[in-house]
Amino acid sequence: MSADHPSGAALMAAPGGWRHGLRYGLLGLPLAFAALPLYVVWPNHYARAYGVSLAALGAVLLGARLFDAFIDPLIGRWCDAWFRHSHGRVLAVVGGAATLLALGFAGLFFPPVAGRSPTALLVWAVALLLLTYTAYSVVSVAHQSWGAMLGGTEPQRARVVAWREALGLAGVVLAALLPSLAGLGSTVAVFATGLAVGWWAWTRSLRPLTSAPDPAAPTVSLWAPLRQPAFVRLLGVFMLNGIASAVPATLVLFFVQDKLQASAAVEPAFLGTYFLCAAASMPLWLRVVARLGLVLAWRLGMGLSVAVFAWAAFLGPGDVWTFLAVCALSGLALGADLAVPGALLAGVIADLGERGRGEGRYVGWWNFASKFNLALAAGLALPLLAWWGYAPGQRDAQALTALTWAYCVLPCGLKLLAAAGLQRFLLQEKASP
Repeated sequence: MSADHPSGAALMAAPGGWRHGLRYGLLGLPLAFAALPLYVVWPNHYARAYGVSLAALGAVLLGARLFDAFIDPLIGRWCDAWFRHSHGRVLAVVGGAATLLALGFAGLFFPPVAGRSPTALLVWAVALLLLTYTAYSVVSVAHQSWGAMLGGTEPQRARVVAWREALGLAGVVLAALLPSLAGLGSTVAVFATGLAVGWWAWTRSLRPLTSAPDPAAPTVSLWAPLRQPAFVRLLGVFMLNGIASAVPATLVLFFVQDKLQASAAVEPAFLGTYFLCAAASMPLWLRVVARLGLVLAWRLGMGLSVAVFAWAAFLGPGDVWTFLAVCALSGLALGADLAVPGALLAGVIADLGERGRGEGRYVGWWNFASKFNLALAAGLALPLLAWWGYAPGQRDAQALTALTWAYCVLPCGLKLLAAAGLQRFLLQEKASP
């Protein structure tokens, strides 16, 4: 495929290109919106409204999340087959999956078996969670694969990802506010409407280039992406960096409540500042990418994150306004984490000659790594905290030192390792023929 062939991403950079970005990226809003209610609001709702035990809810969520992570590579392989057939096939399948996702989401929050035995409620929850997670993965993997297929230069690929991720951040903020302000019924209605509008907008976005199917071509293994050194190197950097970001996200409320000793009333301000600054930083990072390239832009974001969390290590009780600045600057750094990696992935896929025919498999493994990061971060940070002598509510010097090491120092170390890995990735890419 010629590098001079006009692509969707090239058109997205043209005057009026924001319309194309909005049409493609809008689906990112409801997809990001879904995560917070499912992971945070739903377990609390079942425990309080229906009296389901926390142990049972934890077991159900753990099993469902593991299932969700491990099916992504398989869904990616299916997506490649749908793309080989036609864009219309992809949009039709995703439309059906989005419908199931909306129905599953509603059924989880308004179970028709409520009031029956706890066993019936848990069986219903397991079935609906598996349905919802599967439908969610189909929509998200297909949507990300479409964006990767658009190709283009580094700034153009970053622009595609930035639209999707910035609208996703808007979805996160909306999901954080809506359940408490408008109730679960309105939350479900807004989510379903957002999915419908996002899918409709996507059907009117630019079509990516796809390779013509070759009936004589052998079936590609599900594991094929993991045999590509360039992809594995980038995936390793992505995972290290993702764990470095997920650890403080897991521990932030402990840090705010015990190290800063801030009131619960200011917690939404910290989280809101973090996400809003990340969304607002997208145009800035696109300019940085245009000037420095994707790899250097990402390393700059990693360096900013390290500096910010090193600063946070010196905060103490009452440093609320200073921590608000930490949230703003770490949100700025998050913008690079959102805009750059997906664009680098699209470039690796194109360099491997897989553009237009293999994005689903690569995105499937990419999403598996992203979800695995969240589980690994909690599995790493929480036991370490306990081992170091911290428990929620403890404010003695040893406990707070342990909390500071886990919240500030550990992420800095992981970020530095990710930056070193990214430098190695850059050098090896330059050395490749």
